[in-house]
Amino acid sequence: MATSMSTSLTAAPRATVTRGNKQVTRAAIEWYGPDRAKWLGPYSGGAVPSYLTGEFAGDYGWDTAGLSADPETFACYRECELMHARWAMMGVVGCLTPEILSKYGGVEFGEAVWFKAGAQIFSDGGLDYLGNPAFVHAQSILAIVWIQAILMGLAEGYRIGGGPLGEDPVDAMYPGGSFDPMGMADDPDTFAELKVKEIKNGRLAMFAMTGFFVQALQTGKGPVECWAEHIADPFVNNGFVYATKFLGVSYYN
Repeated sequence: MATSMSTSLTAAPRATVTRGNKQVTRAAIEWYGPDRAKWLGPYSGGAVPSYLTGEFAGDYGWDTAGLSADPETFACYRECELMHARWAMMGVVGCLTPEILSKYGGVEFGEAVWFKAGAQIFSDGGLDYLGNPAFVHAQSILAIVWIQAILMGLAEGYRIGGGPLGEDPVDAMYPGGSFDPMGMADDPDTFAELKVKEIKNGRLAMFAMTGFFVQALQTGKGPVECWAEHIADPFVNNGFVYATKFLGVSYYN
């Protein structure tokens, strides 16, 4: 697996992107190879492990704990990070969209806040997906758990076994083909840049989801409501107010 991943991407050549009448020349060395941007900027000399060569998207040369020194471990961590990043990006959209539509669009969901919505399944009327019983009208938490476990288990087993890609795909994390119907990765230079954008946005989404979790524990409110309160009065509603609290309990007076 590590071998297939390590051969999936070499340092990409210089790419030229046209925007209107202006051509923007982008060097792949900005994100790949030994001259890429690194985590300590100009002070990164000697701080980048030899096994982080800039071959993969999102490699800023940071591994102070040496977690990726082993190639197979590195390949495993890379796959886990990318999968979590993709789930986090979908999760952020899923957490924000119902609350935004409910607060600013007048759409009724029953309960729009992400960490409260699932509890509706314990109510007498059950849980209606998108607030509409014509879609999915869930009334049994046990049925939901078993259905999700079976479906996700089958899908994950199919993916690990090679799935539609065969037993030895070039890079299972970027399969292309039918998984890229718009052909966005047909051009190698564009593909190399899209990989960087994906992992950067994915890492940001993982931080955002962590923020949503902490925010929910501390305030009992959704991210959109917290954002609206902060915009209305940023000096009163901000993270520093909760810096000495946990689960709403103040530990320093």
